[in-house]
Amino acid sequence: MNLMAASPLEVRTLSDRLMEVVRDMILSGVIEPDVPIRQDALAGELKVSKIPLREALVRLEQDGLVVSHANRGFFVRGMSAGEAEEVYDLRLKLEPDAAAQACLAADDAEREAARRILAELDAAAAAGLPSVGPLNRAFHMSLTQPGGRVLTAEITARLHVMADRYVRKHLEHKGRHLTAETEHHDILQAWLDRDPKAVRKLVAAHLEHTLRDLREELSLTAEKPAGRRRAS
Repeated sequence: MNLMAASPLEVRTLSDRLMEVVRDMILSGVIEPDVPIRQDALAGELKVSKIPLREALVRLEQDGLVVSHANRGFFVRGMSAGEAEEVYDLRLKLEPDAAAQACLAADDAEREAARRILAELDAAAAAGLPSVGPLNRAFHMSLTQPGGRVLTAEITARLHVMADRYVRKHLEHKGRHLTAETEHHDILQAWLDRDPKAVRKLVAAHLEHTLRDLREELSLTAEKPAGRRRAS
């Protein structure tokens, strides 16, 4: 694409696509934390100019995935136990109530979408596909979006992006995807039954379970020697 000849709408569309591509590269670990993002090399790899790439990085910084340092450029934010605590604490404040309210508001199309996304997530998790992260986000968002609470949905979506790397780390351990699958199905059934009390309880328990595992895992990672930490 010739960016000089592109309309403002086309530039924004390219920036949107770039943000999604770079975000997925960060979440999947292709772009590593605490290493300078070489914008020239990345722009060349993606066959774009640095202008829309920089716009995408600025937006990813707003989403909390990237940090910028004067005279040093952009870096992927490292993972930490403290950030996991904060992200999941915020999710626990929002998601159980949002899902409980949404289960009463969801129409037939939204209910069918939640079923379909969970089936796709189960298949991806069983096969160990990289689409697990996006599908996990999509499933949780499908439970909270019905009802038209736009601000809640926007905040929750941002928290899910920040939680994605922690979800992937949590699921690295063998068998955890089976536990998550059972919990997801229990949540979905209560949601489809339009049982807000059960939905609220099950969503909270699911998030608390993940956070307990992450506390232990990230604590152990922090105790490893620095030379081994990057390989974990």
